[in-house]
Parts: sequence; structure tokens; C-alpha cells
Amino acid sequence: MTQYLYLHGFASSPKSTKAQAMRSRFATLGLELIIPDLNQGDFSHLTLSRQIQQVSEFVLGQPDSTVLIGSSLGGLTATWVAQQPPLAGRIEKLVLLAPAFDFLAQWLPRLGSDQLNAWRTEGTFSVYHYTEQRTLPLHYDFITDAQGYDDGALQAKIPTLILHGTRDETIAIAASRAYATCRPWVHLVELPSDHALVDVEADLWQHTREFLEL
Repeated sequence: MTQYLYLHGFASSPKSTKAQAMRSRFATLGLELIIPDLNQGDFSHLTLSRQIQQVSEFVLGQPDSTVLIGSSLGGLTATWVAQQPPLAGRIEKLVLLAPAFDFLAQWLPRLGSDQLNAWRTEGTFSVYHYTEQRTLPLHYDFITDAQGYDDGALQAKIPTLILHGTRDETIAIAASRAYATCRPWVHLVELPSDHALVDVEADLWQHTREFLEL
């Protein structure tokens, strides 16, 4: 029986609005949506590599194949999990909600050189965590680790649905357009929304349900 796994976004948690809305939608069909906590009780030492390892280990520990649904950084994580050789044939499909492709190139310029240099020098940077509703320190390893990943290497031919808002000011929709253009197994749906996508929840579910044939 297929396992359905939802990966929340950066500075978020399983309690996020989208995660819980999606879980409720799955429950109406009698299906469980598993939402692991990617913070692992230690947001300060979060890295993309750590997320990939956590999710990969979970998928490998399941007897059946898995569908990954990922939001923002969780979406980027999902694509890298699907790329891991040990998981070949274990991932059925990907559903990516405003995936964080090319995110360093988009995020770092917003910080500015002064803040980035201070982060590098001091070792940590204060990030507002939406679930905790407070700022938490994030180690600079988050940046150095992410610099080791090139989106161009994401070539696993797994059926993929991307749902991205045209008014997204966090991760520009151009990143998803570029990703989908050169990957014929990827279908991009553009929605009239921002990065949160909360005002198009019904559309997210409709497209997800049709794509997953639920």
C-alpha cells in the first residue's frame, strides 16, 4: 500500500496550515498522510542534507512505495530524496508546492552582504520560526551545505506535479518554470496566489487528487 509523506517548509512544522489541510483532505478518503518534523527538535542545526537523510531513511524503512508531497524547502528536499540511488523505484510520484528551486540565489541577495557576512562571522543568524512564533538561531552550515547542491543534477524521471503561485515573492515562479521546461516528466500548474498558497487550498487538493488518482 502506498505511503503518503508530506514535507513541510523552512521554519515551519507539521502544524503548518497547508500540512494540516492536506492531512484532513487525505483523511476524508481514509488515507493517512504522514508529516515528519524536519526540525528534529534542533532547528539551529538544520541543513538540506539532514532533511534528505531523515526522509530517505524513513522511505527506506517502509515496505511499500512512497508519494512525496513537499512545500517550499520541503519540495526541494523531496526532489533530492527522489534522486538518491538507494531509493530508485521507491518513489512513485512527487507533488511540489512552491518548491524552493534556486533558493540561495533568490534568498541571499535579500539578506544583503552585511547580514550575510555577519552570519558567516558570528556563526548563527536569527530566523523567525513560524510555528514557534519566535526567532531561533540558525547556523551558517545551512548555507555552506546548500551550496553543495546544484538543481541541474535533479534528473530522476519521476512523475512530478508542481503547484506554484504567480505572485510568489519568496520563490519566484520563474524557478519552477525553468525546472519544468527541460524535464518532460514534470507538469507545472500556475495558480493566482503567493508563496503560502493558503487562498487556493481547494485548488491544491483538486490538482493533487487528480494527479495521484485518489
